[in-house]
Amino acid sequence: MNSELTKRHSQKISAITQSHELPADLGLEKWLLSSWQRCITGYGIDPFVNKSMSVLEVSELKDHLDRLDHLRYIADAEMRSLYESISGSGFAIMLTDAQGVILHHICDPTIEKEFRKAGLRLGANWSENHEGTNGIGTCILEGVPVTVHRDEHFRRRHINLTCSGAPIRGPHGDLIAILDASSCSSEDSRNSQIHLRALVARSALLLENLNFLFEYRDEQVLRFHHRAECIGLPNEALLALDHNRRILAANARAVEFLEAPSRHALVGKSACELFDPCGSRCLEPGAGRRWGGTLWPVCLRKTGQRFCALLYTVSNTISTTGAGKVEKTVKSSTLDLDMLASSDSHMRESVCAATRIMDRRVPILLRGETGTGKEVFARAIHNAGQRADKSFVAINCSSIPEALIESELFGYKHGAFTGARREGMKGKVLQSNGGTLFLDEIGDMPLHLQTRLLRCLEECEIVPLGANEPIAIDLNVISATHQDLEKLIDEGSFREDLYYRLNGISLMLPPLREREDKVELIRFIIEREQDLDVGDSDVGAAVDDAAMAKLLAYKWPGNIRELRNVTRTALALCEENTLRLNDLPERIVTWRPDRPLNGSEFANGDAMVTAEVLPKNPLDIAEKEAITIALKDHRWNVTSTAQALNMSRNTLYRKLNKHGLPTTKPQ
Repeated sequence: MNSELTKRHSQKISAITQSHELPADLGLEKWLLSSWQRCITGYGIDPFVNKSMSVLEVSELKDHLDRLDHLRYIADAEMRSLYESISGSGFAIMLTDAQGVILHHICDPTIEKEFRKAGLRLGANWSENHEGTNGIGTCILEGVPVTVHRDEHFRRRHINLTCSGAPIRGPHGDLIAILDASSCSSEDSRNSQIHLRALVARSALLLENLNFLFEYRDEQVLRFHHRAECIGLPNEALLALDHNRRILAANARAVEFLEAPSRHALVGKSACELFDPCGSRCLEPGAGRRWGGTLWPVCLRKTGQRFCALLYTVSNTISTTGAGKVEKTVKSSTLDLDMLASSDSHMRESVCAATRIMDRRVPILLRGETGTGKEVFARAIHNAGQRADKSFVAINCSSIPEALIESELFGYKHGAFTGARREGMKGKVLQSNGGTLFLDEIGDMPLHLQTRLLRCLEECEIVPLGANEPIAIDLNVISATHQDLEKLIDEGSFREDLYYRLNGISLMLPPLREREDKVELIRFIIEREQDLDVGDSDVGAAVDDAAMAKLLAYKWPGNIRELRNVTRTALALCEENTLRLNDLPERIVTWRPDRPLNGSEFANGDAMVTAEVLPKNPLDIAEKEAITIALKDHRWNVTSTAQALNMSRNTLYRKLNKHGLPTTKPQ
């Protein structure tokens, strides 16, 4: 045992003994002082007595294991993933119940004996009243993530330990478990534990949500967040609903988003009363089973806040196999720059500019509202350039905890901080070496990291955390934001020199409501969504005129992302392969513009699409006429018409969509 550490711990204990209270100059945080106070006056623990650990007998341990069997099952994969991320650092990962009994642990076999000697073993009771101040027992009482480092432990026998614990709560807020990472011999400073605690807390939140989904696997769960990409991540909000759409349970993030005083205050309330009519179809009876996996925009009645939401029956989508993960199939496809340009003049200008400078090492800043396709555009630039065979690495600066973003960007060497992998880790910057680094939501990057990023870009080299020697890099950077960076500069939250370093050229992606190619774009999105859903189908979906008019008139606050979600749902609902008004969300059907629309778009909110919004290219006009004549000649028999035009049925259906032609003979 470290003699200096023992001496320091003894001095703290002596100070307490002599004053009969806890002196403020002990150097302990308030919650640690409270824990020591409990150890002295509440539990009567003698810090110098090395009494044996309390370890449950096999029969008693089995009772504890059985009560939390499902969580151990769900947690195993995440615990192993967390362990892999810190393997070689001398830390073990443990799961305890709410009483502090260790029920599951993952440890390097070469140091398992050391952990057993320290009492970090299956069945050991680490409640605070048994073992004094420690990362498990104190976390149980504090109810928040904590780190107890070395001589912050009350018992002398534990002063070589470092423990970071985070609570896991049940659907109703009751503490059900603790996730903990502990080391028997960490030599690092207390500040170095911040990164590890953030990792443990993030994994604990994920397990909390997975447990929520498991508990309500036979019900329907509304999953929502301000950002669509955060659905399925640890910080998503969850509401379990009964068949009448009344709330059965809520997680902590749902309480925060809904501005409720507690979880209990939400139970029994109608979800339909919390959200305004724009989300009513999402909350219709049976909607989750019909439209599972469809994102819907919903608004909170109380504040008008907007969220993206998913509603479905968990048992249809959750895997409760040993992986313990919610399995999601993300369908995506690559678009090239020509496809993105379309016939919109603003997009064509941006594509033209990107094409001219993409191989000239000019940093590109993409601007545009959320959902306008900035990452898709960035990938298209990468794929069109000389670096196409190299890595495209994207990082969302707003979705990574601040405590983790530095190591995510710049990587680290072994020993850089507590929990560092034995082999270290390549950061995103180094992973993109020779390729393209895409920094999404750059406006959300913390100031101190802006300084490191600027140095990295200026010097074309990085120094991973814990390293002394710089690594040369060949970097092409594309960044993106929906924020006003100039305003952030004025407010002092964004570095002006970094702004000019990233803004070699600024390309604006227009919002969907302002695009000149909306008809073309809507048809294109419908075509691609149908292909993603059923493959290269011979039966292309059509859109009737009334539905198209509503799609064109709507303001599209979620832009292309929202359009994709709307069309995906409409394709699932439509009959006879034609999208009609009753297949569209209520918010689109009932929406009215705040000002009169330009006559080139519609005569009024309910008007049919006019010729002014349809393609006017002479070749398109000639093609439309040829197809129309062939359809009439073959009495609207698609197969015969396709053969006569020497094209596949699939191609013909797409051209019918393109020109707004009916798939059956007009009545």
